[in-house]
Amino acid sequence: MKRSGPLFTLLAGLVLALFMLSVNATSGTGSSSYSDSSPDTPGTAGPKAPPTAGTPSKGPGPTRTATPTPSSTPAKKPPSDARYAGRTDDDSASIAITLRDGEAVAYFCDGRATESWLKGDVEDDGSMRLTGKNGAKLDGRIVGDKVRGTVEIRKRTWAFTAPKTRKPAGVYRATSEVRGEQLDGGWVVQADGSQVGILKRDGEPAKAPRLDPETGAVVLADGGRLTARPVVP
Repeated sequence: MKRSGPLFTLLAGLVLALFMLSVNATSGTGSSSYSDSSPDTPGTAGPKAPPTAGTPSKGPGPTRTATPTPSSTPAKKPPSDARYAGRTDDDSASIAITLRDGEAVAYFCDGRATESWLKGDVEDDGSMRLTGKNGAKLDGRIVGDKVRGTVEIRKRTWAFTAPKTRKPAGVYRATSEVRGEQLDGGWVVQADGSQVGILKRDGEPAKAPRLDPETGAVVLADGGRLTARPVVP
């Protein structure tokens, strides 16, 4: 009877071990193959699903260059009927230009001996290339309310600016035969009323007498009279 104590203790320990193994098997306690600290929103069960093959990347897209929109204002065409009068940049001569229906006529004059009549077409962009006798030429362009350009006569070139103006300013001409002399006169009248001109007598140039722009009357030194009229293309 003295040996029953240790045997009882051994049996009790075996029963306790079997009981503990049974409890562990039913509770499911053990290690998991997934971490419980997922980067997803807290409380989300299970691992984060990998992105599908069709999901576009969230990286920065390609830089787009803005396409400039064309101006809604069309290029301004030259006026169909206009007058311009001005002077050369060195203030040595005057020039007047008249436009009508895409054509132009111009008169360059220094009031002493150099003059030229020029004519030609006006392009849609306002540029013009006018020509005259003995190779004279005018290259100009309408810029706003002015004509800017150059005149070349006998291999000499003048730059000029001719603002837009109104009648009686502009270019005038008178041709006539008086007492057997062939007279040919040209005048440039500026917006401020000042004027310059040349009157040729049988081809010999000289300073022209004053023109009355309102009536076109020209009184000659010898008492003769001329009537000058505005020049148009």
